[in-house]
Amino acid sequence: MKRRKFIQQAGIFSASSLIAVGSNAFVSRSISATPNSKRLIVIFLRGGIDGLSVVVPYTETAYYQARKRIAIPQPDKTGGVLDLDGKFGLHPSLAALMPLWKQKNLAFVHACGSPESNRSHFDAQEYMETGTPGVKYTKDGWMNRLSGLMSVENNPIQAVNVGSTIPRIFTGNAAVATIPAGRRTAKRLPIDNPQLATAFDKLYSGNDALSKTYRDARQAREALMESDVEMKLANNGAPLPKGFSRDAQRLARLMVRDSRIELAFLALGGWDTHINQGNTKGQLAGRLKRLGDGLATLQKELGKVYKDTNIIVMSEFGRTVKENGNGGTEHGYGNVMWLLGSNINGGKVYGDFPGLSGDRLHQGRDLAVTTDFRDVIGKVLQNHMKLDKANISKIFPNYNFTGQKLKV
Repeated sequence: MKRRKFIQQAGIFSASSLIAVGSNAFVSRSISATPNSKRLIVIFLRGGIDGLSVVVPYTETAYYQARKRIAIPQPDKTGGVLDLDGKFGLHPSLAALMPLWKQKNLAFVHACGSPESNRSHFDAQEYMETGTPGVKYTKDGWMNRLSGLMSVENNPIQAVNVGSTIPRIFTGNAAVATIPAGRRTAKRLPIDNPQLATAFDKLYSGNDALSKTYRDARQAREALMESDVEMKLANNGAPLPKGFSRDAQRLARLMVRDSRIELAFLALGGWDTHINQGNTKGQLAGRLKRLGDGLATLQKELGKVYKDTNIIVMSEFGRTVKENGNGGTEHGYGNVMWLLGSNINGGKVYGDFPGLSGDRLHQGRDLAVTTDFRDVIGKVLQNHMKLDKANISKIFPNYNFTGQKLKV
């Protein structure tokens, strides 16, 4: 039996473990991990969230005409939106984020998305995660390319994914550490047995690629397991919040304890609201409440690290302007991106909002895209991560990022 197959069957690094992957991991580069390193967290909302219910254009008559059942009322109405700027309002379930808005730590970019209109979840997510719209065979994800530019020697946890598998955005040569969502992170594995670990350390002591991958994985698991155990002791038996808030809290505390974690990614599902979407209350409202509370938890738990952190919230596409016969929405196009961070020029809704009248809609049914999602990410990479245009062009190949299209 080949060694790689034996590792898989033995469950040495199962979905419950922390895994480092990447064939060219830990190549020394010029940027090093320090307590003042800039951090970036990306949260992907899979399923295509309805951006028109998140940041509501409440002055648009067409919005209320198209959504008799699911429109979010205006600010002066019962259950109305939380006014942002006299034109847009935030869904009331996201009230936990209003302090960040008032502190100018939160901004939105409306009518944003991929230049490649595609109503397939798989293809649209592919384009957003690889950063190459219209190209289906890109080998790596844009966060992996970013990690490759930042890689330092012997840093197995520079990039961390929260989830059971490596997402498309993190596929590639640079190493990625994974911690599963939920309560299983610290579950003991066969590799945690000292005798078995010693045996495997001897077996994979060579200089071949598989041995190096094994050692990287061991180092990554030990690093984050140590931080996770210390975090549990600090909790003093108090239960963690359920769902996203719990995972956000754990990730934030790991990032506070270990400055080597500079990039992180989480994905949340449940945004494909074809049926019974609801308005102020209902399916979408409940999920937005958990999302908003989790983001507020993430910001709070980052503590002193928050000043060096930017958070991007994105989704593959928006929803149709008009509600369907089932009280939901179909796959659309333009959406809203969220930006959080202490150095964000927040308290503003950015982007050229084209309006929702018939002649302004994409294909007569969707919010149009007027801002390429790469402009938003590129601006964060430029302003926050301090990358120049040459390096941004490596992260988003075949795209002319000027840095002038968006004033975030």
